[in-house]
Amino acid sequence: MRNHSLVYAPRIRDLLDRTEKVFRIDPATVGVADCRLLADIVAARPVRSDERSVYKPAAGADIPHDSATRTIRALGQDVMAGIRTPPPPARALAGAWPYASTSYLRRWLFASDPLPVSLLSKRGVTRSDALSRIVDRAVTLRPGSEAAGRSTALAGLIRGASDPLDRKQAIAMYRRATATLCDGVAALAGNALWLLRQAREQRGEERGAAPADLTAALWETLRLLPPAWMLWRKGGDAYTALHPEIGPGDDVALFPLLMHRHPDYWSDPMEFRPERWTGVADPEKTPAFMPFGFDGARCWAKHLVVPLAERLLTVAFDNGLVIRGPHRDAPVPLRSLLSVRFDAATGA
Repeated sequence: MRNHSLVYAPRIRDLLDRTEKVFRIDPATVGVADCRLLADIVAARPVRSDERSVYKPAAGADIPHDSATRTIRALGQDVMAGIRTPPPPARALAGAWPYASTSYLRRWLFASDPLPVSLLSKRGVTRSDALSRIVDRAVTLRPGSEAAGRSTALAGLIRGASDPLDRKQAIAMYRRATATLCDGVAALAGNALWLLRQAREQRGEERGAAPADLTAALWETLRLLPPAWMLWRKGGDAYTALHPEIGPGDDVALFPLLMHRHPDYWSDPMEFRPERWTGVADPEKTPAFMPFGFDGARCWAKHLVVPLAERLLTVAFDNGLVIRGPHRDAPVPLRSLLSVRFDAATGA
């Protein structure tokens, strides 16, 4: 796009250069971007607990279904309460994205929790195994009071745990849920900012208010730069009859990133065209579109991600947030979430 481009990590670039829909990545892994085969793989067997992210085993035991349900409900309450409150000062959005926006979201949604509970989601703590263990033990022994009713529902699950194992799992779920939500929303919002900037520069606009249909811009961002760009399935006999390339010992990597860009499924697949979603009542029912995973492993926070990203972007636009650099090539590193790296400044 004009004088700016994305520079993907080499392994991502190699994937994007492929034209085939089913291909071998290495001797033990097959990649899939074929819409029909992907659906067959999804339907072949239920998702295993160790293939999940947030709900994988914690504290040496599986996460019970009722515990997972309580976590989803609590997180939904916290996000809905958070986006109804005034956001923090927008100057905190300045700096390196997506890190600045991740920290901003954590402060917005979870800062009311008592110490040390609020430390569970702090980036400086989560990046250190030693600090994480110290904070986890402190919360296990002393989860804190409700702070006059202002703490989050997620923190309430920690305080209300019935025994040490339940409390340890509630702590793990707090950490995973807050990190997954904030990291995912920050990646989506940052990717949308970058794509919208390029579209405006193509039209000769330097900056401007939020687009009239910001929701459509976010759905189009989820198509071109889906944060959850790859989904992993462990191998087994359930897949061998679905395609001759898949052997009994092969793991399978499903690539929404490639499927979302394939010309067999999309017109002008490399163009950022938010208008393609105008009037679409349920984008997730669009063929060859998998922004939030699939049944059995669908993102547990999918109903929160787009509204929260829209709210975050509205704050950014209202306060004159602009991308300052890199001046030419923006990096997209190989990480679990696909996110453009850039520096931003705000007029607030």
